[in-house]
Amino acid sequence: MSHHSFRPLVFCALTALSLCASPSARALEYPYHTPEPQKTGWPLSEAERQYVLKPEHTRRPGSDSGQHLPKMWPVVASAGFWSGTAWLDMHEKLLKYVQANMEPVDILLVGDSITQQWGSPLDGKPLNPPWKKAFGELKTVNIGIGGDKIQNILWRLDHGGVAGLQPRVIVMMAGNNNMFFSPETGVEAVAAGVRMCLDNLREKFPNASVIVVKILPAHSPGNAFYEDIKKTNTLLDSLNLQSDPKVQVLDLTADFVTASGELKSHLFSADKIHLTQDAGYALFAEKLRPLVALLLK
Repeated sequence: MSHHSFRPLVFCALTALSLCASPSARALEYPYHTPEPQKTGWPLSEAERQYVLKPEHTRRPGSDSGQHLPKMWPVVASAGFWSGTAWLDMHEKLLKYVQANMEPVDILLVGDSITQQWGSPLDGKPLNPPWKKAFGELKTVNIGIGGDKIQNILWRLDHGGVAGLQPRVIVMMAGNNNMFFSPETGVEAVAAGVRMCLDNLREKFPNASVIVVKILPAHSPGNAFYEDIKKTNTLLDSLNLQSDPKVQVLDLTADFVTASGELKSHLFSADKIHLTQDAGYALFAEKLRPLVALLLK
């Protein structure tokens, strides 16, 4: 099979909205083989480093062969890119943080900026007061990076991002930043990417329980971003993630919107995406705590 080929198991599942339904299908079975020289591991070879320092759009699945394959973007690992080495430097900073916490941990946080803002070494900040109040007695490692799409999280997981950790519970929320591209990728691909991220974590940590937090609402009803989040979350239900006894799905939408679907303004910052440090994160922690307690019994 050439590196331009799709793996039938994964690709057909995308269209059927049941990605990797077989328990033997794992996250590393990506549906498109890019020419990336080093698929896994850390440190990076010089060839891999030069590859990932190219702008991300030049490394998307299909770009090497002149194909436009946006449905593959959320389900194939791809390093992020901001400018120069900035994103890669963030990844490396988290690697050092992970390496300093290689003993067993209670909770591993995986995601984007909403995860990062629980408190992160990237900001030089400890875990925030709502987290400490709800989980202060539990050892927590946070590997969220603001701006990350699902494919960026996949790449970090594959390239040393969690190597050596032994988490008991993983809290994962991914996909918000993919909404900026959902007009091209479609929401089915985003839901499939969430499943791919889950499969990656289940492969790496078969003994850990995973809480998949559905994408939090953003903006307002009628806005494409808001509506695509809603559609993606509905598609996650059809993927039956909880058929795996080690997986729980947490849907907080009803807690963060009014009866008419508008965001509860005190829970969100001015951008209508991120959460307020007091009310937003306090509610998130309150809703997360009983499930974490149950899984840590």
